[in-house]
Amino acid sequence: MHFDLQTLIKIFGYPLVWGIVFAESGLLVGFLLPGDSLLFVAGFMCSLAKTGLDIRVMAFGCFVFAIVGDSVGYYTGKRFGRKLFDKEDSKFFKKKHLIAAEEFFSIQGKTAIILARFMPFVRTFAPIVAGIAAMRYQTFMQYNVVGGFVWASGLTALGYFLGKTIPPEQIDQYLLPIVLGIMFISLAPSIFHILKAQQRTKN
Repeated sequence: MHFDLQTLIKIFGYPLVWGIVFAESGLLVGFLLPGDSLLFVAGFMCSLAKTGLDIRVMAFGCFVFAIVGDSVGYYTGKRFGRKLFDKEDSKFFKKKHLIAAEEFFSIQGKTAIILARFMPFVRTFAPIVAGIAAMRYQTFMQYNVVGGFVWASGLTALGYFLGKTIPPEQIDQYLLPIVLGIMFISLAPSIFHILKAQQRTKN
């Protein structure tokens, strides 16, 4: 996967990364996209002089599009409300992810907007649930900005600085394990939340 991401980012640059960040944050199909690993690899690619990508431009763009994406998700939830729960499952929409996000939101409250950034599936639907719950937009934006900065800029910067510390001849040796590790860490909270929810249901 990391080789594919490297190639795609090298070819399409900023628009590809920013478009995926926006889609994962604000569109119902976004849960299918590789958010965490994409951000890390994007930052890593910025550390390579031959790509011509600037880490400041990349990180700022990711931050902005993450915020805009979540805002779109918020207004989607506010506009359609509970009707989304009546939507039939399809290849690009799974009701179970919306339900999981609602449960997570009910437990974590407002901080779910920040925490969900690091949880695949949940991060796509958390802003939608916030809109359905009619959270004040000003309050939502405060948490949206914090979460967007820590997630989008933070993971991109992490990829950049690790890229600067890894010797060029050892890049292929370290990059794949790091990306796989990030994917595992990002999936762990979602798995834990699902198992905990299932346990509550049984009890």
